[in-house]
Amino acid sequence: MTQELYQTAMKFAGEKHSEQKVPGTKANYLLHISNVAMEVLMAYNFDHNFDIDFAIQVAILHDTIEDTNTSFEELKSKFGESIAMAVQALSKDERIPSKTERMIDSLSRINTLQKEVGIVKIADRITNLQRPPEHWDKKKIVKYCEEAKLIVSTLANKNDYLNQRLASKILKYEQMANDLL
Repeated sequence: MTQELYQTAMKFAGEKHSEQKVPGTKANYLLHISNVAMEVLMAYNFDHNFDIDFAIQVAILHDTIEDTNTSFEELKSKFGESIAMAVQALSKDERIPSKTERMIDSLSRINTLQKEVGIVKIADRITNLQRPPEHWDKKKIVKYCEEAKLIVSTLANKNDYLNQRLASKILKYEQMANDLL
């Protein structure tokens, strides 16, 4: 992987997410982005059977369409159509009424693209399965865990290392949720 690709994507994401915080914390959103990229890099240490340059750029940019004013066309112009399509697939379609349907739609779109897109989705959920924010109720915590199970089953063929990591994180999250509630 070339450092220039990483740095270009990180600078773009840093500018786009400059005012965003990790939910429930005071940490800048780049913490989340760098954690997702780190999960992808760790997976590559165990299995070189994917395009690390593509996967890292998608990991860094994965929330730009969903969480910022970035358009598909802007991403396409700066990073190419493949990356823009990947980020679009990772973005939930807010026109779909239910959160569950939005997740199923996104996973369906992810499965039509390169496996690296699924790898990023798995890495994203691994990173998000931390201690839930204090304001989450039991129903939301359980629902989030159910979504993680849907992700691990729907994207089971993307990367063994990350699938095992996600399955392990789900078990720990369930235990932590039970202890909290």
